[in-house]
Amino acid sequence: MANVAIEHAQETMKKSEAALERNLAGIRAGRANAGLLAHISVDYYGAPTPLPQIAAITIPEPRVLQVNPYDKSALKDIETAILTSDLGINPMNDGTVIRLVVPQLTTETRRDLAKEVGKHSEEAKIAIRNIRRDAIEDLKKQQKAGDITEDDLHRLEKEAQKVTDGATKRIDEIAADKEKEIMEG
Repeated sequence: MANVAIEHAQETMKKSEAALERNLAGIRAGRANAGLLAHISVDYYGAPTPLPQIAAITIPEPRVLQVNPYDKSALKDIETAILTSDLGINPMNDGTVIRLVVPQLTTETRRDLAKEVGKHSEEAKIAIRNIRRDAIEDLKKQQKAGDITEDDLHRLEKEAQKVTDGATKRIDEIAADKEKEIMEG
């Protein structure tokens, strides 16, 4: 019964890690990455639609993204969505595909992006700590209700801390990988 709280915490922490990876995929690192376009929504026949659902995104060169719409009539809408996004890259429309050339990053921009990665990773760590706190509160409620003993409570609190430490370590690894990609890109 008590282990359910730990398992739930572990699952929720994994979701936090995945959310961090998705957030970091949107940070451009000086090279083409399809994740840069994942958050862009296109007004497609009156409905906001994620760009990857209406176009194939390829990387023909290390710093070039190519957007090839499944429906050529959506080309102009895709171009508009990219222009109005916070991407900061001007699309080149040749009538059949859109190309985006990812600019080289300056040293200052790299530092700013690395700080942004740090901010995202700290937010993820806060989420992890909140999950641990909730799990421990749940365990204490179970102990008060007589579902687990005080010894079980202490053992499970240690297990919750071990799960938290593992998740925090993975958050640090994810952030370090992204920072390395930014600084080398």
